[in-house]
Amino acid sequence: MKSFDVVVIGSGPGGYVSAIRCAQLGLKTAIIEKYNTLGGTCLNVGCIPSKALLDSSHHYHNAVNHFEKHGIDIKEVKVNFEQMIARKDEVVAQTSGGINFLMDKNKVTMFQGVGSFKDATHINIASAEGDIEIIEAKHTIIATGSKPASLPFIKIDKKRVISSTEALRLKEIPKHLIVIGGGVIGLELGSVYKRLGADVSVIEYMPKIVPTMDGMLQKELQKSLKKQGVKFYTSHKVTSVTTSDKEVIVIANDKKGNPIEFKGDYCLVSVGRKPYTDGLMAENAGITINERGQIQTNEHLQTTSPNIFAIGDVITGAMLAHKAEEEGTLVAEYIAGQKPHINYNLIPGVVYTWPEVAAVGQTEEQLKEASVEYKVGSFPMRALGRARASMDIEGQVKVLADAKTDEILGVHMIGARAADMIAEAVVAMEFRASSEDVARMSHAHPTFTEAIKEACLAVNGRAIHS
Repeated sequence: MKSFDVVVIGSGPGGYVSAIRCAQLGLKTAIIEKYNTLGGTCLNVGCIPSKALLDSSHHYHNAVNHFEKHGIDIKEVKVNFEQMIARKDEVVAQTSGGINFLMDKNKVTMFQGVGSFKDATHINIASAEGDIEIIEAKHTIIATGSKPASLPFIKIDKKRVISSTEALRLKEIPKHLIVIGGGVIGLELGSVYKRLGADVSVIEYMPKIVPTMDGMLQKELQKSLKKQGVKFYTSHKVTSVTTSDKEVIVIANDKKGNPIEFKGDYCLVSVGRKPYTDGLMAENAGITINERGQIQTNEHLQTTSPNIFAIGDVITGAMLAHKAEEEGTLVAEYIAGQKPHINYNLIPGVVYTWPEVAAVGQTEEQLKEASVEYKVGSFPMRALGRARASMDIEGQVKVLADAKTDEILGVHMIGARAADMIAEAVVAMEFRASSEDVARMSHAHPTFTEAIKEACLAVNGRAIHS
């Protein structure tokens, strides 16, 4: 029987990162993946392919709407959707292949099959052919991720009623895409198909889209996407979804309880994701799973079986690839005897629409609820020379700082390259910087990040360019 110091079940961002870190720390490590490719949801049917399509559709949108203004005349711009999907697949294949290279480089043993617990220290690996191999694990890290959630009365047939997985590999551009759920995934994929010419209707149960984000971001993003042609139906409760060969009919009650009918050719069900533990046989190892399907862990991410850990989407917290990566690193270092730490307040959130949305720390609503005294500084992107030069003038940066100490408590931004810019805010907050600290840093001109400096200046009424 093969024995390992650490066995990781699942090869998504949390799983493969934890395996690499374990190997770097001198631990004999193995990873188990049931699919033919490594990388999990993120690399195969999530983060990476969706960004590939977002970028391709963004290029097309710019060509149609902005090239002429830039002095670039093109007689006819057409979408080659088949090529767009093929390029997305190439990006996925290259990225997944890179994970294979990293496993070999770090001498991580790979097993393909479904991993399940025989007991707390032995794992069964069932191949697609039905063969079972048993390996021994001193420690195990569960990184089995999540899968799309649905509503009890909705049947995802993967043809007309689809999840995000099918939305990434459609054979045609929808004529009318109905999106159930105004969260990150629904808005990103809705944005892709709107740019490519589809009518897009977003039905959201809550009064606002991206409900967990700061109110300013909710308002500005909805305004921007409306301008692009996306239709929003907030405070609408979906009650039924029915299909025919070429049509989907969605019925939703508006805020007054009146039924509204939506007809489209595709319906994307995007109501969140749920932890995936199917086939894990967690009970054989004494692992507790709560009523929400999440694996119960302590502050070290240990399960109720102390030699077994769980990370990423399968435990509590935001379902983000970068959160899973940090947790994978934490567990590896804890097993190796180190004392790592994660500040969950400083895990940034991003929506990859255009303009992009990014945030870290506390929202204004959270500070009010906690009765924290704070100051606000904001700066519009349109006041930046760089934004005007690139015609990306939508959005703003908002900085929230403690009223007494000036420590930055939250940063919320919508605009071009916000997904990259948010890292500056994370660094500042990790080192407990004040708005004055960031305001006194030299920012290259002209850049989008000058908006962060100006927003920090604005906290104390000192913005230069607005």
